[in-house]
Amino acid sequence: MAKVPMGDLLAWWGDRDPERVAVVCGDETVTYPELDRWANRLAHAYRERGVGVGDLVGIALPNSIEFYAAAFATWKLGATPQPLSHRLPEPERAALIDLGEPALVVGVEPGAARGRPSVPAGFDPGPDTPAMPVPAVVGPSFKAMASGGSTGRPKLIVASVPTEFDPEVPAVQMEPGDVQLVPGPLYHNGPFSFSMFGLFVGSTLVVMPRFDAAEALRLVGQHRVTWVFLVPTMMHRIWNLPDRETYDVSSIRQVFSTGAPWPVWLKDGWIEWLGPGRIREGYGGTESQGGTSITGTESLTHPGSVGLPQGGCGMRILDEHGQDVPTGEVGEVYFMPATGPGTTYRYLGAEAKAHDGWETIGDLGYVDDDGYLYLVDRRTDMIVTGGANVFPAEVEGAIESFPDVRSCAVIGLPDDDLGQRVHAIVDVPGLQLRDPAAESAFAEALRAHVRAQIAPYKVPRTVELATEPLRDDAGKVRRSALRDERVSQ
Repeated sequence: MAKVPMGDLLAWWGDRDPERVAVVCGDETVTYPELDRWANRLAHAYRERGVGVGDLVGIALPNSIEFYAAAFATWKLGATPQPLSHRLPEPERAALIDLGEPALVVGVEPGAARGRPSVPAGFDPGPDTPAMPVPAVVGPSFKAMASGGSTGRPKLIVASVPTEFDPEVPAVQMEPGDVQLVPGPLYHNGPFSFSMFGLFVGSTLVVMPRFDAAEALRLVGQHRVTWVFLVPTMMHRIWNLPDRETYDVSSIRQVFSTGAPWPVWLKDGWIEWLGPGRIREGYGGTESQGGTSITGTESLTHPGSVGLPQGGCGMRILDEHGQDVPTGEVGEVYFMPATGPGTTYRYLGAEAKAHDGWETIGDLGYVDDDGYLYLVDRRTDMIVTGGANVFPAEVEGAIESFPDVRSCAVIGLPDDDLGQRVHAIVDVPGLQLRDPAAESAFAEALRAHVRAQIAPYKVPRTVELATEPLRDDAGKVRRSALRDERVSQ
């Protein structure tokens, strides 16, 4: 069938099944028609405040039904949602508002949006605002996602995908009638995009206000969840639950993961727990120049791989001179979209790193004889110690297989002898009392554990206990910021 404007998709599904539940979040539940009426009222109010076709609308709301109503209201007007973390410090939020120049900022008190129109969280357009349908307009861009990137400088990645979608075409193995668990923050690309695709194809979303491993498994059983997107940090926390196997996860048809390296040991454990047919991993940037995918079954024969190129994109592994490297040799991963260079997005606040039209987001990797891609790390995060390359993700995977470790970050710190030394910052909740003897014993046990898995020169020479969580609920950690903090001390 023909594509439908994104702003009309709630009504499209509501006309076919008026009782179909669209979103469950905490104690709140809305059907597709109810969510569509909410979005219509917001669209009228946003238009009165100046929002039009092609404008950006900042959405600084926590995970909530209100977030989805605001996004669909934005699409109805042909505008583009610009999700923002509602927890951002004012200077960071201000930088992203200045960068995107949104016509409206949702979730910010009046006067706190850099002089731009805004409405607060919980905004009610008032009884005089009509709920009549707003015929949706097809706008130029589906989303404008914020990213700090490896440099920490803010940028916006504005998708070149127009705001229309065919609701009868499956997306990411989703099916009509699916129940999707949404455990991640909606200001990140994965949770935002995958949950929206779920609504586009008629799924019911079960949205968590904030991720909690035990609560996630409880919701899977309660709502008979069939599809879930989890980053490896979440999967690690679920795996460490002592009563994990007592939860009913039989309804799950697909666990999809991307956004960070998935340690082989952890992926193998999930495959053994759920079966390879229910596991899939993907790799690609928000920029959508290209990406790869691998099933659990393929992972059994290609452990550690993130899969083969998908969607007709091209992939090359290039050295620092822009030359293709041999099979099995590490280089920088470049993609070319099937639609040609520069067709999937545009940056605000940054420029792409490109070679002859091929683009990279800075990841290093290699391919095997079958063409499967293996990632090793980001070029900016690589540690050179004593002349040898150390990829932090590999070390982090070994550390996180140690009992009681919740998360970690591995960075390179200056060293007079080696140039850089491998330094691990480890989040272990039970050791936050700062007992020197316990810390020392833990560090020695951890180093022995890691030494049994990787080469001696990769083992952290120094171990630091974190005083706060190192990764957010989307599994993101800024190694460059952690490194800079310690070098400046």
